[in-house]
Amino acid sequence: MTSALIVFVVLLLIGTPIAMLMAFSGLAGSWELGGIRFIQVIAERMFSGVSGYLLMAVPYFIFTSELMNKAGLTERLIAFNNALLGRVRGALSHVNIVVSLFFSGLTGAAITDTVAIGKILIPAMKREGYTPAYAAAVTACSSIIGPIIPPSVVMVVYAAILQNVSVLDLFAAGILPGVLMTVCLLAASIVMAWLYKFPRHSDSSLRAAARAFLPTVPALLVPVIILGGILGGLTTITEASAFAAMYTLVLGFVFYRTLTLRKVWDCLVSTVRFSGVVFFLLATSTVLGWFVTRSGLARDAAGIITSITDNWVLQIGLVNLLLIALGTVLDVLPALVVVAPVLVPAMVQLGFDPLHFAIIMIITLNVANITPPVGMTLMTASQIAGVPYEKAIVAALPFYISHIAVIAIVSLCPAFVLFIPSLFN
Repeated sequence: MTSALIVFVVLLLIGTPIAMLMAFSGLAGSWELGGIRFIQVIAERMFSGVSGYLLMAVPYFIFTSELMNKAGLTERLIAFNNALLGRVRGALSHVNIVVSLFFSGLTGAAITDTVAIGKILIPAMKREGYTPAYAAAVTACSSIIGPIIPPSVVMVVYAAILQNVSVLDLFAAGILPGVLMTVCLLAASIVMAWLYKFPRHSDSSLRAAARAFLPTVPALLVPVIILGGILGGLTTITEASAFAAMYTLVLGFVFYRTLTLRKVWDCLVSTVRFSGVVFFLLATSTVLGWFVTRSGLARDAAGIITSITDNWVLQIGLVNLLLIALGTVLDVLPALVVVAPVLVPAMVQLGFDPLHFAIIMIITLNVANITPPVGMTLMTASQIAGVPYEKAIVAALPFYISHIAVIAIVSLCPAFVLFIPSLFN
């Protein structure tokens, strides 16, 4: 285990890509445990890490989200929300959050939401008098709803890595926390709107809202199709993802008429690139995960936690702090594949429900994605807004506090997370 830790730290310090870091750390640890005999099974382990039928859903979900972006769904959602909330003070701030709620079921990736929504709403907010820092902050902080509300690529990857919970249960368990996150963000947005006298967007009527809503209905059916088929037992995850991609193609070409063959080709290229990154991470994480299992590292981690405290509230608090610290320097997926094989068995051994802890980990790592010093999602939004990162950090504090409240509620109330999955089970 010593050699694996040394290799891990050295490669991390010199900036080695995270996939290579996991692969070489796993190789070093495997050599230390069993020499050439263990090294010979590495290739087989890497193949088994990406050969699951479930993982076929990942490129389909990515392809669907790319098609939705190219088909102009974001603009339609924004138009509908503007018509619905136009008379409310700070309308565009609230619209930003509500659009992320709708859009989350179509992408499942925070940075994707930030780019797609931010390129449209951040300039609009700046024109109406919002500070660039605030526009960047609300966009980044609302975009992390994406990986919480299903369908979520992060959840599919989690289920592929750990295999101790099903994707169906993860999807069901993410619904209430995602809605709670939205409500808390809206509460913070309302307070900020009245405190800083943010402008109203425009007068609107229910008739105008209905006119804006009708064109979005076919697109909003995409998450309904996915979740309805999966939760209703009509399709598997993979079948639902494939059907959603085909449905989106038909929408883009026939209903909206905004897709072209060139746009579809660009979507395919983006899908292949992102899927390649995900699958390479999964393959190398399998090597590291196998080493962690054989070395007893998870058992040692559980022992360290219990040696500090035997109070379950303090235990989950310490783990959340660790996840936030890790997530500040790593993106969500790399952080997940690095830490999940160690922490999840340790927490299950301490008596935590695996599904409950899975949702805690996914939420906390996404909140860490807007936490300095790195916080890739917040950094991306600040670049779109053309504002110094430090100012965006200060503007994000009220929303960050609301996210911490969500983490606390989800961590301390397992029944809240497990309620919807219990209905299906």
